[in-house]
Amino acid sequence: MTLRDEAAQLVFIPFRGAAPNSRSREYREFLKRVREDKVGGLVLVNWSNGRVVQRAQPYELAAFLNRMQGMARVPLMVAGDFERGASMRVESVTVFPHAMAFGAAGDPALTRWEGEVTAREARALGIHWLFYPVADVNNNPDNPIINTRSFGENPEQVAAHVKAFIEGAHSDKNNFVLVTAKHFPGHGDTAVDTHLNVATISGDREHLDKVEFVPFRAAIAAGVDSIMTAHIAVPAIAPPGLPATLSSEVLTGVLRKDFGFKGLVVTDALEMGGIAQGFTSGEAAVRAIEAGADALVMPADPDAAIAAVVAAVKSGRISRKRLQESVMRILEAKVRVGLARKRTVSLDGIEDGVNSPEDAAKADAIAERALTLVRNQPGALPLSRDSRACYAVLSEGKYSTGGQAFAQEVRKRQPKASLVTLDPTMTKAAVNEEVSKTTPCDRYVVAAFASVAAYRGSAGLAGELPSVVETMTASGLPVTFIALGNPYLLRSFPGVTAYLATFSSVPPAEVAAVAALFGEIPITGRLPVSIPGLAAYGEGIQLEAAHPRAKAVVNQN
Repeated sequence: MTLRDEAAQLVFIPFRGAAPNSRSREYREFLKRVREDKVGGLVLVNWSNGRVVQRAQPYELAAFLNRMQGMARVPLMVAGDFERGASMRVESVTVFPHAMAFGAAGDPALTRWEGEVTAREARALGIHWLFYPVADVNNNPDNPIINTRSFGENPEQVAAHVKAFIEGAHSDKNNFVLVTAKHFPGHGDTAVDTHLNVATISGDREHLDKVEFVPFRAAIAAGVDSIMTAHIAVPAIAPPGLPATLSSEVLTGVLRKDFGFKGLVVTDALEMGGIAQGFTSGEAAVRAIEAGADALVMPADPDAAIAAVVAAVKSGRISRKRLQESVMRILEAKVRVGLARKRTVSLDGIEDGVNSPEDAAKADAIAERALTLVRNQPGALPLSRDSRACYAVLSEGKYSTGGQAFAQEVRKRQPKASLVTLDPTMTKAAVNEEVSKTTPCDRYVVAAFASVAAYRGSAGLAGELPSVVETMTASGLPVTFIALGNPYLLRSFPGVTAYLATFSSVPPAEVAAVAALFGEIPITGRLPVSIPGLAAYGEGIQLEAAHPRAKAVVNQN
């Protein structure tokens, strides 16, 4: 390899899984990056059509990757943030709930199984490297970007699930994938979205050792292949304001020397505000390598990143030996996932490799098992079949699909139920008009979607939606609040009669919530986090199924 070839092997660029026309500018750009620049690999991302988030289609994704692999001189390593299994980025695969739902379910064996399925589905699609599990300990209720992506606030519990996922993903040598613990040195105790700016962990080294570092040490002991850096400042270890991604004290001093980690150190996306606001693409790439990183994920300007690394080696700022250490780690990882033997996947094998009925059923059962009843004043849950409840779905956007499964499930049981869907773009007058349509009723049921998303900056209800809940609570009627995502919403609405947390916004969580509302399934989850002043870690009201699903009668009134 030439010096430039070596520098390019460290760079991983984003792709969305679609197959662009071979005459399009987008396709020509990929050809340049893969065939001419010889980048090390690709990272699957979602994209938006201006209304809703789009995910890749399995066959189109695999066909595109096969074509790119055919263009590459050195096989491409393909990565994906498969935090809810492949379903985070791909349609028509097994849909798992968020990590915190697994924490609420309380059985690491389920997380191990998720690792097995995710590895199998990833390899069927042509993905070799999972940017998961999340090893962050979410001990800050105001964290706007980790939240339900974490297994919980207890370091030992998080460590157990992290270890389980790694073991599951590594269990089948025929579907071996690389796994990544993220975001080192720990992104849980922060209140800033690093997509927007640099966050800071203020704890001292003793606190870091007792909390943030625990799951990462467990991951290393379990044989994790890579560790992803966080764009967070750690004053206890490195200069204030310097992102850990660019800190040799964090990556080399702590991770390499103190922890003895010998695998791949991969940056979080370098296009994020936590890096891009303070450093150019070229300077960020050079500093990351100087700090101890091996893989440069999604630099805003790949050309500038490659050129800067080449220039740094020529000037002596980075030694050629140091660069080649990272190149060898990446090439060795490619050999470990079998790319030296075979780089493409069989399109005929995809349908049997993903979304089996058995896997889907078990994943749905996990969403049910995660349901946690935090509050249940007498007579609140379960709902009687003849209740005159009015339902309000509080979605996250005008074009959001969140709530569709919930509404369908409610109408299966109460075809004439009064149900409205509200979103943050609606004016106060529009919201009031919709809510007025729900009367008369004897109680309210609110299904509130609040998930974390890059660049949003918060995980709460937006627009006029909080006032909807406040008005319902003030009415004197019982209010059952279902948190589909952020479990900390109870802090904003402490006056609700019943509070049910799903820890996830995926459709199976919606279906499970409705079944629980009507007493068709037991509620057995326990809080993997505390809700300050309202509920302690490990709490959860255990409720037997009043009307077991097998015997449930659908109300036709």
